[in-house]
Amino acid sequence: MKTPDANAWRHCNGSAVYVDDIRWVRDPLVAYPVVSPHAHADILEVDTVSASGLAGVHAVLLADAIPGSPAIGAVTADEALLAHDRVHYCGQIVALVVGDAPDTARAGAEAVCVRYRQLDAVLDIEAAIAAGSFHGTPHRIRRGDVDHPLDRAPLRIRGTVHSQGQDHFYLETHAALAIPGEGGEMTVYASTQHPTGVQTTVAAVLGIPRHLVRCEVTRVGGGFGGKETQAQGYAALAALAAQHTGRPVKLRLDREQDMSQTGKRHPFRSHYDAGFHSDGRLLALRVRAYSDGGWSTDLSEAVLDRALLHLDNAYHLPNVDFEGRVCRTNLPSNTAFRGFGGPQGMLVIERILDRAAQELDIEPSLLRRRNLYGDPSRNTTPYGQRFAADHLIRLWDELRSISSFTQRRSEIEAFNSDSRFIRRGIGITPVKFGISFTTASLNHGGAFLIVYADGSVQLNHGGVEMGQGLRDKMVTICAQGLGVTRDSVRPMPTSTDKIPNTPPTAASSGSDLNGAAVAQACGKIRSRLATVAAQLLGVEAASLKFAGGRVMSPGADGAHGGPHGGPQCSFADVAAQAWRQRVPLSAVGSYATPGIAYDRERGRGTPFHYFACGAAVAEVEVNGLTGEYALRRIDILHDVGKSVADEVDRGQIEGGFIQALGWISCEDVRFDDAGRLLTRGPSTYKIPTIGDVPTDFRVTFFDGPPSPAILGSKAVGEPPYMLALSVVSALHHAITSWDESATDLPPLALDLPCSPQAVLCAIEHRKVTSNPDASA
Repeated sequence: MKTPDANAWRHCNGSAVYVDDIRWVRDPLVAYPVVSPHAHADILEVDTVSASGLAGVHAVLLADAIPGSPAIGAVTADEALLAHDRVHYCGQIVALVVGDAPDTARAGAEAVCVRYRQLDAVLDIEAAIAAGSFHGTPHRIRRGDVDHPLDRAPLRIRGTVHSQGQDHFYLETHAALAIPGEGGEMTVYASTQHPTGVQTTVAAVLGIPRHLVRCEVTRVGGGFGGKETQAQGYAALAALAAQHTGRPVKLRLDREQDMSQTGKRHPFRSHYDAGFHSDGRLLALRVRAYSDGGWSTDLSEAVLDRALLHLDNAYHLPNVDFEGRVCRTNLPSNTAFRGFGGPQGMLVIERILDRAAQELDIEPSLLRRRNLYGDPSRNTTPYGQRFAADHLIRLWDELRSISSFTQRRSEIEAFNSDSRFIRRGIGITPVKFGISFTTASLNHGGAFLIVYADGSVQLNHGGVEMGQGLRDKMVTICAQGLGVTRDSVRPMPTSTDKIPNTPPTAASSGSDLNGAAVAQACGKIRSRLATVAAQLLGVEAASLKFAGGRVMSPGADGAHGGPHGGPQCSFADVAAQAWRQRVPLSAVGSYATPGIAYDRERGRGTPFHYFACGAAVAEVEVNGLTGEYALRRIDILHDVGKSVADEVDRGQIEGGFIQALGWISCEDVRFDDAGRLLTRGPSTYKIPTIGDVPTDFRVTFFDGPPSPAILGSKAVGEPPYMLALSVVSALHHAITSWDESATDLPPLALDLPCSPQAVLCAIEHRKVTSNPDASA
């Protein structure tokens, strides 16, 4: 039986410490932001007199209080830490009030008087396109000739796919605690996926070198990409207040502040023009994709890039012309979110294929299979990267078999023919997701390992534990690498003074990058200890085996040694002897992903180290009178390679699917006509609950080839998210069952979120169009 993870126990009993739980810092002050009520306005005056005079208020900070850089940004420094002359979205921070307690700081914030002159605002993608309001430059990927096959295609379809935003809705909102030290030092405890990003931003804002700033993260209460870049500004504000007052300062957002001030998943509008052969093979595809980046650049260009790189999903597209732009709007800056553009890109091709299958009268799973990568002669992506896809067809066929797909589809067709108000649908979709940061310089990891003379181990690495199980996997890799028991390894908080210059824990690469670095550090120490153990045991170092906290020669039984077994000793004995011999018992490990190179200008290259694949079958039941629907059964077959931690990987697959189900079915970010967020809490923003999870939820690991990553494992953080697109295909099947054998129907109008209202409207539209005499 597996030993329960200590981190999990702490979560259950409440002893796990997050930023807002830190109590050992004496008398920290509290910071509270003053934010703009307007989406776009000039700042005419900021009156802080009343606020500064309140008892318990220690400071009211404006932009002119920043000693270093007043602008921050993940890629481009285009975000004012504190707005100076103009605000660009509702919720932008204009001032920061520092008080003795939360109530005091909030009262001070309410006493700050700001006069504005409102300006016209751009609040959606269509308005941005009309105004020519964009971030960055276009990204274009082309292959072959698109126009000729489109003009001659037996089937040519055009349309637009819309997808909405999604709030990260992590349990722990943004929080930071900054503690000033001697000599201008600053220590920051932050809820962030990117400690080095916090360190870099704080140093720039304070005008000090990075070696004076230390960022430490023990754990994060959920991130999903929302704390990859946007935690940096809040940490910098806390540090600015701490530097100004000379006292520790905490800044923590409540749920409404967090949802109103921070970015979401990027909404997309993608226009397509697709041509198909009569047998369902896709001949050519043109896509023009537009994303809503919000007011600043953040990571929007990189998100758009990945969306374009995943427009093919798991299908060979012989002739393509993809182009994307990031729209600049007066909304909070949208940012990284699990899948990082992949869901928005894959949604487009899956909607196209469902529509083509309907118009060609080909069963959708068969049409999809005809387009899958698999033939060695066509295993090159539109951007020129080879994809060894032999196992993809095998995975697809295996899932169809174990899910009894063909039989169930026939049963559903029979059910629908006899049911007037309740209809069912089934859909199967694949996933091919590239693993690596598309910014090549981020693909590196670091580790620092310490073995003490009693054989216990401290493990440091650059990854952040945010509920995804990275801590568990790193302990497993370390214990295997040293041949010790898991309970002898203590994973340490991630800290920039232990592991410098780290990338964010993102892009599903936390285990790949940091695990490889940990393994390298283990190898260095193990090699040194083998030399010491060989002297102790009188055998060759190369013949020794490290396992279970013991070091054994050939023939040892793992417990005692003696006349019937080779000599052995404990790992602790070897560590103690190494200390006596002054053998170094610490080591640094580093890893850089090989072969990553992508030319954005040319739209060509190798942006990914490998691809993670999977497929899912979804079965839904839809009420034609209300539009309500339920998932009857989910079958997932996913390739995790040689799993480092089965339970962790299974949890990621299930969790990713359900989070995506929220994006598909019920999560709907809404702003009013003035750019104010309407969905600011769980009362107005609905995420999936246990009632939305199908009782029949089957997850199977595919026995595929090992990856080039650590121990042959494959990333599993983001790829399962896109498996939920099978639900959209299943809904398509159910809704179109109301067509009543009509021909020449318009394409099914069903955009995300597929709420009951949206489904009902789609059903009624099909009924009326296919039978004009039908009543609502």
